[in-house]
Amino acid sequence: MHDLRPGIAIVTRPTRMAGLLQRWATRGAAKFALVTAKRAVAARAPATVGFSEQALQASVEREYVDLVSEDDAYHASLSNLAQTLDFGMPVQFVDRNFLPNFDFARYEVVVVVGQDGLVANAAKYVGDVPIVAVNPDPQRIDGILLPFQLEAARDAVAGVLAGRARTRDVTLAEVNLHDGQRLLAFNDLFVGCNSHVSARYRLQVDRHKEQQSSSGILISTGAGSTGWLSSVFNMAAGVAQWLGGVPPERPQLNWDDRQLVWAVREPFVSRSSQAKLVIGRVPEGRELVVESLMPAAGVIFSDGVEADFLEFNTGAIANIGVSGQRARLVVP
Repeated sequence: MHDLRPGIAIVTRPTRMAGLLQRWATRGAAKFALVTAKRAVAARAPATVGFSEQALQASVEREYVDLVSEDDAYHASLSNLAQTLDFGMPVQFVDRNFLPNFDFARYEVVVVVGQDGLVANAAKYVGDVPIVAVNPDPQRIDGILLPFQLEAARDAVAGVLAGRARTRDVTLAEVNLHDGQRLLAFNDLFVGCNSHVSARYRLQVDRHKEQQSSSGILISTGAGSTGWLSSVFNMAAGVAQWLGGVPPERPQLNWDDRQLVWAVREPFVSRSSQAKLVIGRVPEGRELVVESLMPAAGVIFSDGVEADFLEFNTGAIANIGVSGQRARLVVP
């Protein structure tokens, strides 16, 4: 019988060692696979002529020790949390792969233990449940979205349970397809093709429409504006400087700003495609409308996770805007 009391959910991710063990079953087999791979690379690369077997073994040993250390540190962190978060209520561990199918409705707080990307991924599925983001390994992880270390996790969770925690709202982007499918994004949405083939679609901004062929459309939140979107402005600045112009001013967005910024990547002009609508803002209450003209391989994915996507082929229409749902990050 399942315990239906309110509880604490701890979101986890597989380590690099876990990924190796999934393929090779044991640490010994994983280590042998690393040696074999490096030996094959050394045999093919001219720069490694004279590279000794002893040096190769030493290189693998260093890499292997780091993998083991990372894996041990992560699991020690999870074990520590399981003990320190004993508030007399159920504690449920949730692997990243099960986030889309997990019901967070009865949980009082979600503790995310991993890297920044895990926080962004979890935020799309937890609803308005407060998120306490914990950095399990500060020596390896910068943790821009991970304000709490292990020793501070209990107090942070206690604050949420007592209703006195400080939170920071983060605006999410949302896409809705005509068939009812929905996808959220913490950082950004990408609309395009799942390969290097040009994406073809019809874009509508307010009353303006045009048919386009491009490398896809990027739609960014305030949280994501310093990430993938910044590369678009880096390219624009470089082109402007090369042409003797002034680099464009970059939009300044806060994480809680109720607007999105969109940009068309590498738009191509031809007899059947235009490039007048290439960048803009989507304030709350308005939408960017995209109709797919791709017979196959059209996709929409969020936060760089290509495995979690919506098919976007001919006839599909996407309405993209600011989501009514927000992420609530607990802050110190």
